[in-house]
Amino acid sequence: MSENIFRKHPLLKHLLLMLVVSVAIVAIAFLFIKLFARQGQEYELADFRGEMLEQVSQDNPLKLNFVVIDSIYDADSKGGVVLQQDPKPGTMVKTKRTVYVTVTAHAPSDVVLPELSNMTVRSAVSALDAAGLRCGTLKFVDSPYRNVILEATYKGRLISAGEKMEQGSAVDLTVGLGEGNPSTIVPFVIGQVPAKVHRAILSASLNVGREHYDNSVTNRSSAVCYRLEPDYTGVTRYPLGTYVELWYCNASDKDVERIISTFKVDSSKIVLPEAETEEDVAGSTYVDEWDWDW
Repeated sequence: MSENIFRKHPLLKHLLLMLVVSVAIVAIAFLFIKLFARQGQEYELADFRGEMLEQVSQDNPLKLNFVVIDSIYDADSKGGVVLQQDPKPGTMVKTKRTVYVTVTAHAPSDVVLPELSNMTVRSAVSALDAAGLRCGTLKFVDSPYRNVILEATYKGRLISAGEKMEQGSAVDLTVGLGEGNPSTIVPFVIGQVPAKVHRAILSASLNVGREHYDNSVTNRSSAVCYRLEPDYTGVTRYPLGTYVELWYCNASDKDVERIISTFKVDSSKIVLPEAETEEDVAGSTYVDEWDWDW
C-alpha cells in the first residue's frame, strides 16, 4: 500500500528521504561535536604551585599546555618552580587545556637602583619592589626628617641611584626618626604570603624579624602567615623599626578564608595609645595611610 502511495505521490517519497537524511546528518554532527568537544569529560585541575614546571609538564595525563607568562627570581627557591597558576587549583577543565603559570627564574638579571633619597618609607618600599629589588632592614636614626629615607646600603656598602644590582637583592635603608616618640601599628597580615607580609610590615615602618615555617611547608613563597608577634590589635602602637616575628603554614584558598574569618584579636594585648601632642599627631605613622594590596 505504501508503494502505491509513493507511486501516486512521488514527491512525498523524496520528502521522506530528505527528512531521513537530514536527521542522520544532524545525529552524526552531534556525535562529532560530542567527541571533539569532549562533553562531560572534565577533570579537577591539580595544584601545581611549589612543583617543578618541567616535572608537571612530563607527568601530564590531561595533556595540558603550560604557558609561562612571568618569571620571578627568588634566592630561596630553585629556578622553574611554579608560583602561580591560572586556572586556579580545583577548577574543572578538559584535556589539552592551556594553563598559564608564573615560575621562579633560574638566575637573577641586572636591575637599576631607583632614586630613594627623601622618599617616605612607604614610597621607597614600593619603588624597590617595582624595580625588582626588595627592602631589607630599616635603621632609624636621629634626624628632624621623620620617616624619610636618608641613605641606602647593600651589604654595608653605601649605594646610589642608577647602580646596577642583581634582581632580588635586599637594600637596607637608613630612615629619619624625627622629633618626639613616633610609633606605628602592626598591620593585619594573617593569610598573606611572605612577599606581601614583608611589604606590609616594612611599609608600616616596622622590620621583619625571625620567620618560622611549619614542617609541612614545601614551598616557602606560597606559605601563608597564621601568627605574628607583636600581634595585630588594630590599636596598640610600637616604636618605628620594631621587629615582627612571623609564623607560616601551608594553606589552600579555603584554608586562608577560614584562617582570616576565625582570627580574633587578643584583648589582653590591646594597649590604648596615650594622648599625643600636636607635634606627634602631625608626624606620626598611621596604618590607614598605607594602600594595602591584598
